[in-house]
Amino acid sequence: MKKLGVTHISNISAVGSLKENLRPKDIVIPDQYFDRTKKGIEHTFFGNGIVAHIGFGHPVCPKFAAFAKKASDTAIACLPENERTQAVLGGTYVNMEGPAFSTKAESLVYRSYGHDIIGITNLAEAKLSREAKIAYCTVAMVTDYDCWHPDHEHVTIDMVIANFQSNVKLAKLIISSATSMSGKLEESPAHSALAGAIITNPDFITKEIKERLAPIIGKYANR
Repeated sequence: MKKLGVTHISNISAVGSLKENLRPKDIVIPDQYFDRTKKGIEHTFFGNGIVAHIGFGHPVCPKFAAFAKKASDTAIACLPENERTQAVLGGTYVNMEGPAFSTKAESLVYRSYGHDIIGITNLAEAKLSREAKIAYCTVAMVTDYDCWHPDHEHVTIDMVIANFQSNVKLAKLIISSATSMSGKLEESPAHSALAGAIITNPDFITKEIKERLAPIIGKYANR
């Protein structure tokens, strides 16, 4: 995507809700992530001869998130009134270790922390996008209440797929809305994420590394 000149990435993903007010079929655009993946999973382009530490205190570009919220609201307004849901801007996404879903004990702990939604995939995407100097946000579609809710059965793959498929129409409308608004995308702090982040002396960055990571490190490899 970097080679193609992509500057912004958004995805549509299925998540579980950790809050009563975030109901199945609602939309959440998180602005924070909580990492529960295990050591050894690569969430970086760096290492093996080049070290970089990006700032990740605010992992989602606020301007891009607001853009996604507006696209979602526009899409929701196109639905029949009895099919409309809510789009919520902000919240913490717990990135758990898949492929199994949470235990009830884990789900209750995440709720006690005040987190909002839970999924398996988005953190790696957010980190890699930031390293690639691409603004990132996710449009998360709630499919279930994970396994904490006393009045709802625990999450199953059938439940996830059924609720997600029911939102395909809305997902397509969001994509169409975002595409029509793409000319209004703004410059993001993510686009300069590598400024000052690479700490390896350029003299020690090999030609192979420079060529392999050229779309990402570009001018920063020669400073």
